[in-house]
Amino acid sequence: MAAGLAALLDDIAALARIAAASVDDIGGAAGRAGAKAAGVIVDDAAVTPRYVTGVDPSRELPMIRTIAIGSLRNKLLFIVPAILLLSIFVPWLLTPILMLGGCYLSYEGAHKVLEWLGVGHDASHDAPAVERGPEAEKKVTSGAIRTDFILSAEIMVIALNEVSEEPLLSRAIILVVVALGITALIYGAVALIVKMDDIGLGLAQREGEGAQRFGRGLVAAMPIVLRTLTIVGVVAMLWVGGHILLVGMDDLGFHPIYEFVHHAEEVVAGLVPAIAGVLAWLTNTFFSAVLGLAVGLALVGVVSLLPIGKKHDDHAGAEAH
Repeated sequence: MAAGLAALLDDIAALARIAAASVDDIGGAAGRAGAKAAGVIVDDAAVTPRYVTGVDPSRELPMIRTIAIGSLRNKLLFIVPAILLLSIFVPWLLTPILMLGGCYLSYEGAHKVLEWLGVGHDASHDAPAVERGPEAEKKVTSGAIRTDFILSAEIMVIALNEVSEEPLLSRAIILVVVALGITALIYGAVALIVKMDDIGLGLAQREGEGAQRFGRGLVAAMPIVLRTLTIVGVVAMLWVGGHILLVGMDDLGFHPIYEFVHHAEEVVAGLVPAIAGVLAWLTNTFFSAVLGLAVGLALVGVVSLLPIGKKHDDHAGAEAH
């Protein structure tokens, strides 16, 4: 009995040491996986503040909390288990699924670029949460959670793709860490953005001249911050979507575009060896964004020809009218 207990304790201690040693690896892998999803994260943070525009200020943070809880539920109860099962039984599906997500990002990015140009403006994308009452609030938060599901799925598939070679348990832990960290990051940033004008107003009402000046500057800067965040989000969608498609096509056996971009990276990087890495990254990012925009514009054209696309545009036009 004593020998068996001692052996068990030794095994537990060994497992603890292994777990402790792997914490850094899991943390590093989770960080890399989250970084790869940066474009979708920026877009998620850019989209969410629209859902609480126009509501009672006292309801902004509760609504964001509700959306954040729904987002976490999406990731932990549905998305992570589903993509882990896919990675076990049909791992070859992950690249096509990832590319579908890249097409979605490219489509959304191109759609917003066209809206900036005044082509095919979709009023439903800009509809603020101006309605009042519990039912209206529930409707708005439910819509935000559904939109978040798509973005969250893309984030988690990108994360899984980065750690697909890890053991199953490590994959699961990394994805849970990414889900928790990304959700906290996105909705913490959203809460700060949404309440920034209130913080500025509070500072502007203080007695100190410095605090008042800073508060007024904060209030004046918020529209610029939101516009900048929207632009960065669209560029990030096109870049990430295009890069996913670029790498995915190469993985599936279609190499010409990837080889062209890789050759362009080498040529540009050779111009200034001191910053070769930066130039190569910028080159890849540029061509990824161009590919994302091209694919996105093509998809916008295809969707506009479909019955559901025409119905959606007619509905958006009626709302705008």
